[in-house]
Amino acid sequence: MQVYDTWSKMWLSSGEEHETWKKELISIFKQLEETLGDKPFYGGDTFGFVHVCLIPFYSWFYTFETYGNFKMEAECPKLIAWANRCMKRKTVSKTLPDEKKLYAVIVEMKKEIESK
Repeated sequence: MQVYDTWSKMWLSSGEEHETWKKELISIFKQLEETLGDKPFYGGDTFGFVHVCLIPFYSWFYTFETYGNFKMEAECPKLIAWANRCMKRKTVSKTLPDEKKLYAVIVEMKKEIESK
């Protein structure tokens, strides 16, 4: 998916290139937010297949924010509100990895890449 490709480019870059990829990543999430509109869920009022596909990104938001030096809530408040609604479902909250643990894994991966 385009999010992971863009994120990887942001993660592994620096300076002006990093800023370019950060803006691209935020742009992707803004498109998702625009599609959501003012509805509580994509497609209306119920949780469905689209949510199962998109909600895993929520665990990555902390990592995206930290490496990108931005706040998802400031950039995409409706998307964060949607994610919070999804996280109220036990089937979602119990399934997704902890955002801080995921970040720690990514930090270690980057150290390993940079040491080679």
